[in-house]
Amino acid sequence: MLASCGGFEKIRKSSDVNYKLTKANEYYDKKDYQHSNALYKELLPIMKSTRNYELLFYKYAYTFFYLKDYIEASYYFKNFTEYFPTSKNAEECEYMSALSLYKYAPKYSLDQSNTIKSLEALQSYVNRYPASPRTADANNYIDLSRKKLELKQSDAAMLYFNIGQYKASAVCYKSTLRNYPESPNADLYQFMIMRAMYKYAKQSISDKQEERYASAINAYKELKDNYPQSKYIADADKIYETAEDKVKQIRDEQPK
Repeated sequence: MLASCGGFEKIRKSSDVNYKLTKANEYYDKKDYQHSNALYKELLPIMKSTRNYELLFYKYAYTFFYLKDYIEASYYFKNFTEYFPTSKNAEECEYMSALSLYKYAPKYSLDQSNTIKSLEALQSYVNRYPASPRTADANNYIDLSRKKLELKQSDAAMLYFNIGQYKASAVCYKSTLRNYPESPNADLYQFMIMRAMYKYAKQSISDKQEERYASAINAYKELKDNYPQSKYIADADKIYETAEDKVKQIRDEQPK
C-alpha cells in the first residue's frame, strides 16, 4: 500500500504532462477512479485547448459518477455538453447529467427538490432526443420520479388526515389527484377526499355543517361516476348514507 501511495505521489509531482495523462488513463482503465480523478483534476487546466482536453473532460466527469459523487458528476457532464456541443459524446453526457441528478435524489420521505430537477432534466433529454436508444431508460426514470413525487404528496395528505387537519387533507388529496389523474390510486384519493370532507363537516360549527356535508356527498358522487368498480365504494356508501341523514336532520331542525 505504501509503495502504491508512493508511486502515485511520484506521478502526481511529475512535470511530464503526457506521462501524467497516460497514468491517469491507466488508473481509469483499471477502475481506480479515486486516483484517476485526482490526476485529471490537475491536468484539466493545463490541457485546456489541446486535442486531449475533450476526452480528459469526458473521463473526468465519469470518475465522479463511478465514485457516486452524483452532484459533481451532473455538473461536469452538463459542462461537457456546453463546452463540446458538437461532440459525439454530447448526447450521452446530457443523459448522464440527468441520470446523475436522479441518482442523487433522496428517498420520497425527504425534500424532493432534486427529484424535481432530475425529472426536468430527464424530460428535457427525452424532448431533445426522442429517437435515442437511451430514451426508454430516461422515460422509465421519469415514471419512477413521478411515482416518488406522488407518494410524497399523498403521504402528506394522509398525515393531515391522521392529525385531524381534514380540510388540509382534502385540499392535498385534490391536488394529488389533479397532478396524477392516471394513478392506480386515483380512486383512493377520491375516496379520501370524501372521508376528509365528511370529517371536516362533522367537526364544524352547526352553521357550516350542511354545506360541508354536501361537499362530502358531491365527492361521493364523483367517486361513483369516475370509479364505479372501486373497492372503496362499499365504505363510501356508508359514509354517504350518514352524510345524507345528517343533512336531512339539519334541515328538519331548521325553523320553519
